[in-house]
Amino acid sequence: MSEQATDPRYPIGKYAPQPFSAEQLKEWLNDIKNLPFLLEQALGDLDEQQLDTPYREGGWSIRRLTHHIADAHTNAYTRFKLALTEDNPTVKPYDENLWAGLKDSDLPVSVSVNFLHALHSRFYELARNMDREDWDRTIFHPAQQKQFTLWQQLGMYAWHGRHHVAHITTARGKNAW
Repeated sequence: MSEQATDPRYPIGKYAPQPFSAEQLKEWLNDIKNLPFLLEQALGDLDEQQLDTPYREGGWSIRRLTHHIADAHTNAYTRFKLALTEDNPTVKPYDENLWAGLKDSDLPVSVSVNFLHALHSRFYELARNMDREDWDRTIFHPAQQKQFTLWQQLGMYAWHGRHHVAHITTARGKNAW
């Protein structure tokens, strides 16, 4: 087993960019479409104490992790819309740790799960109707001083959702929940 596969920070491995292909597009679109359902299933019947348990040593609670997914994917959706309507827009970075510490991250996880169902319906509809050349449109991320194509962003957020669902399912297995 590789070091990456045993690193609790990356239960499915680190994100690896992929070249454009119709097959990869279909897979990543399905990841976007299905994330809310997979997240809901992973959270299952966890009680309040379990939701407030860190998903790994040094990690956020499962509750805060769930709200983080909603925060991150809201930003992703907004970045897509900006890139589709502007030329290489500069996106606003945010501090995910500070966001995760805000009081709305104490809400029931159902708030973010329900939000993700609506958000991902829109995200999926937007992405599945993009033309091939749209995937080459870019955003500029000032904190990373780097341009990203929407293709790279789709892959990153498809991975991001699966990555965090795996954090939850791994925590469930480790704790025998």
